[in-house]
Amino acid sequence: MGSALPIGDPAPPDGALPADLRVDPSVDFGVYLHVPFCRVRCGYCDFNTYTSDELRGARQDQYADTLLREVALARDVMGDAGALRPASTVFFGGGTPTLLPPGDLARMLAGVRAAFGIADGAEVTVEANPDTVTDAVAAELAAAGVTRMSVGMQSSVPHVLAALDRTHDPANVRTAVAAARRAGLQVSVDLIYGTPGESLDDWRDSVETAVGLEPDHISAYALIIEDGTKLARQIRRGEVAAPDDDLQADMYELVDTQLHAAGFDWYEVSNWARSPDRRSRHNLAYWRGADWWGFGPGAHSHVAGLRWWNVKHPAAYAQRLAAGESPAAGRERPDAAARTLESVLLRSRIREGLPVSELQSEGRQAVASLIADGLIDGHAAVRGTIVLTLRGRLLADAVVRALTD
Repeated sequence: MGSALPIGDPAPPDGALPADLRVDPSVDFGVYLHVPFCRVRCGYCDFNTYTSDELRGARQDQYADTLLREVALARDVMGDAGALRPASTVFFGGGTPTLLPPGDLARMLAGVRAAFGIADGAEVTVEANPDTVTDAVAAELAAAGVTRMSVGMQSSVPHVLAALDRTHDPANVRTAVAAARRAGLQVSVDLIYGTPGESLDDWRDSVETAVGLEPDHISAYALIIEDGTKLARQIRRGEVAAPDDDLQADMYELVDTQLHAAGFDWYEVSNWARSPDRRSRHNLAYWRGADWWGFGPGAHSHVAGLRWWNVKHPAAYAQRLAAGESPAAGRERPDAAARTLESVLLRSRIREGLPVSELQSEGRQAVASLIADGLIDGHAAVRGTIVLTLRGRLLADAVVRALTD
């Protein structure tokens, strides 16, 4: 059911933004819609998700109506602050959004459109479990305004999927991608590497299978062992081995090489696209520090430097909204130092890079040694931008420490 919420200041019951908050109308505004339902809990997952026996008073069939109450509240809050902007991106994440009927997702999207407007050419993404996608589902989502589907493949190898507690049929990944294509949607495929028991050959098979699906976009994330998950407990008891850092590095180099050969270019440490117009604009907005409102239990939001987060459990979320109150549990306004650190952390991960001019003096002094160590591109640095090399992507955390210590 996810990690603990941050500790911050209390959020006002009406959700009002601080009176001194100044919103830049030129900054993109994104919408994240969290659907916290899953059929089973994957052993590695630390997201705020719930199976049917964990809902305790919340109802999946009422969720769309509940979330639309928060959309209405957000419309009032943003309108009172003079900060209404059409959504440039919308992202249905989870959980498993496609566990809800497509009509519910369509109503949620229509609610966002009515409250804020959706910009011309906006990117609208739905995450999907391969077992839940049919031609009818994909067509209904496309008719509602969805433009992109992100399919949770994770692996093509049955024993790797079993280790992750993924229950989907690997054959259904191809079926889901084909259905999305027929509906006219862009397609992204998500992979995970470094699962206990996964060999380099297993990983090569998954990458080759993903490339063979001919998606527009591929994400490949290293498995991270989160405290409190089933997988963390299995590792602690010695039932399975912890991920091997060296093997994960080999896997990253393999996927980067294979995807480059197949016509994909990296644009963020864990993301590759066939062309710039196939990149995830919603996720790029996070890395660039844009504004967004996250709807749903446990969702996080950011507007003009103010951050807030909702109560986690769907029942508590529904109760707050039914009472006419904001579901926000807390909020904070990071100071300048924290904002600078976050900007370096996020923007150094993307291919367009981080302007050297935005670094503190200590960070600028570290640039020469990072070039010498082969961690950042020397030519880009001379032109005034920090861009990670392949080795730098493997050691991105070390680069950030050098630029901020």
